[in-house]
Amino acid sequence: MVDRHKTRIIAIANQKGGVGKTTTAINLSAALAEQGQKTLLIDLDPQGNASTGLGLELDQRKNTTYDLLFGETQARNIIIDTVHPGLSIVPATTDLSSADIELMSRTRRSFLLQDALRQADIVERQFDYVLIDCPPSLNLLTLNAMVAAQSVLVPLQAEFFALEGLSQLMLTVRELRETANSGLRIEGVLLTMYDRRNNLAQQVEADARGNMGDLVFKTMIPRNVRLSEAPSFAVPVLTYDPQSKGAVAYRELAAELLIKHNKLQNEGAVG
Repeated sequence: MVDRHKTRIIAIANQKGGVGKTTTAINLSAALAEQGQKTLLIDLDPQGNASTGLGLELDQRKNTTYDLLFGETQARNIIIDTVHPGLSIVPATTDLSSADIELMSRTRRSFLLQDALRQADIVERQFDYVLIDCPPSLNLLTLNAMVAAQSVLVPLQAEFFALEGLSQLMLTVRELRETANSGLRIEGVLLTMYDRRNNLAQQVEADARGNMGDLVFKTMIPRNVRLSEAPSFAVPVLTYDPQSKGAVAYRELAAELLIKHNKLQNEGAVG
């Protein structure tokens, strides 16, 4: 079984597309690995963009998240160590597109990822962090991620109507707490594509902090051309342009997470 005090499992989710979800999955994973945290990124999006963004060609994805979910291959044959020290990935392909339909016939259809992460050959790797890049919808794949995770990180684009989509996600988290994962919590809301010169972005930030308080990360991810360019070179922005505003922001986000988790761990030890 995964040592839940050791391995932190975070689902990165928002049913709205285009909010920087996969960008966050790639670059937060890379930033955590850069800061000495052994990190596994699970690509649970059938588009497979997180896999592409970490440099995996299609012919390198012989075993994928699909195989992990349905137990057709041992986990040791699915996890791929990337060229980035400390960062591994379970890749995805479009094969995952049919998973939602196939899951419907399974008795434990919302628990397959949780069961998979309890495999001995994953536990033995002793990852500090497992990040799950969810598809942009509240489907059975996303539910699997939330049942397996301890927390949900929600990227939120700083634009009009941004907060409206959060209510359904929060409701889903609340329902899962009552039915399938009592320990699930919101890790935090991350403002993305933020432009300080834009009055609307400032208003979205004010509304988000006003409504959700400390749940909103202090770190905000700026609108940054380097972040947009990095995926076309199949590397995280931390590699593509280490000094760019985007790279600096994701390092700050990783540091903010680590400080928070160390504090929680110390409080738990004292308690």
